Amino acid sequence: MDFTGQTVLITGASRGIGAAAARAFATAGANVALVARRGDAIADLAGEIGRRAIAIPCDVSRFWEVDAAVEACLKSFGRLDVLIGNAGVIEPISHLAEADPHAWDQVIDINLKGIFHGMRAAMPVMQDHGGGTIITVSSGAAHNPLEGWSHYCASKAGAAMLTRCAHVEAKDHGLRVMGLSPGTVATQMQHEIKASGINPVSQLDWSDHIPPEWPAKALMWMCTPDADDFIGQEISLRDGEIRKRAGLA
Repeated sequence: MDFTGQTVLITGASRGIGAAAARAFATAGANVALVARRGDAIADLAGEIGRRAIAIPCDVSRFWEVDAAVEACLKSFGRLDVLIGNAGVIEPISHLAEADPHAWDQVIDINLKGIFHGMRAAMPVMQDHGGGTIITVSSGAAHNPLEGWSHYCASKAGAAMLTRCAHVEAKDHGLRVMGLSPGTVATQMQHEIKASGINPVSQLDWSDHIPPEWPAKALMWMCTPDADDFIGQEISLRDGEIRKRAGLA
């Protein structure tokens, strides 16, 4: 997969799937705009990747910051070809009857509104350019209720529907919009889930989780014409046929 000359903006790029995707796209020749709240982490990653990467500190829950991040990306690289909506949080895990309303709201602001903010900032740019790819990193939690995860399940379900809406509205403007449900991935989030001790996911062994490099490679494949069969859909890395198509078999 060759992405030479293309520019990819990745939210939640400071660690996990986002950082792995940044390295993968850059290795394939792409310019990468690294967006995250942790400015020090994305600065270090940009330094590791080199001249094809820029670090843009940004809180995706604030539209004006996301809009400014897209502008910074365009100023540096002159184009935006791919948006990976990856930023997401799961803390604090808690039961509905005990949940802190402000903390619950914050998860919705990042996991759901953050996806909208990315789309709202990037879609006009891509449409003016004549095309682009938008991928939302989803979750099995978007489709299955889990104890203690009301904020996460609700936000991911909303983001999945938002992705479908974006496809309906943007398909005639040259945009490819899809979702990726990676399954459980060996990232910091899994440590937080494990520490909670709530619901069966917290009982999984570390060896049950896939490495972040797998969804990173899948995201790259989804940006190629070989994945055009899945435009407008959410695909899952739990599906053996999808893993085969993405070169992960």
